[in-house]
Amino acid sequence: MATAVLLLSCPDRPGIVAAVAQFVADHGGNIVHAEQHTDRAAGVFFQRVEFDLDGFALAREEILAALDPLARRFSMAVRLSFSDVRPRLGLFVSRQGHCLYDLLARWKMGELAVEVAFVVSNHLDHGEAAERFGVAFHHVPVTPATRSEAEERQLALVDRDRVDLVVLARYMQILSPGFVERLPGRIINIHHSFLPAFVGAHPYRQAAERGVKLIGATAHYVTSQLDEGPIIDQDVVRVSHRDDVERLAHRGRDLEAIVLARAVQAHVEARVLVYANRTVVFS
Repeated sequence: MATAVLLLSCPDRPGIVAAVAQFVADHGGNIVHAEQHTDRAAGVFFQRVEFDLDGFALAREEILAALDPLARRFSMAVRLSFSDVRPRLGLFVSRQGHCLYDLLARWKMGELAVEVAFVVSNHLDHGEAAERFGVAFHHVPVTPATRSEAEERQLALVDRDRVDLVVLARYMQILSPGFVERLPGRIINIHHSFLPAFVGAHPYRQAAERGVKLIGATAHYVTSQLDEGPIIDQDVVRVSHRDDVERLAHRGRDLEAIVLARAVQAHVEARVLVYANRTVVFS
């Protein structure tokens, strides 16, 4: 059964929850999930409300207009999505394929309610894998001299195939501010959680040399500030002196795949609200 999801944020004040629930009830809706959070320091209220569309008196295209008086009353920002509308993903990857294969497998098994539009890579390594999954593969080489041209090609693919979300599944090229600004809140990246301690190449070798006891992964929205966008998901695992560099990297790859999949799922299920470079991620 299809549902509608409202993601709401506004200055905190009494009566918001009651007003939203009354709006749904007044139009014959049945709320199936509701979750809220108040940032008391900032004085901001956040809510996710999911309700059945079966029997709802308003057509989908009428909901936001009907909600507008309530939104203006509470100075409320509103996002509306529907559970049966599958976001279209563009997957960007370089040589390491663990995150790419994990997302493609979850999609094929029905664990991710998305449509994968294409795979883009600056290398040829994963073309056969994309073909096996029945996904278009685009090889877009990137050099310092051709970066602008390559990004224009990538953005043209995003526009042509109506991509809603770009996922950097271990894409090892830094996107320009112009690229990011074209897709605000629509790019998710994954990386190890050593930053900013171990920058550059061979982070797991650096970690082993320092004798770290925790390794982790971070998934976040991409902004023009490198690796400083709002964090969606993170995880860690304990390691010890028995874990050599190869073992650390192996365990890190497992974490990266899991954390990226959770972040993508939270986004496509409309469970993430961003504010002040932070996120509220509803369960």
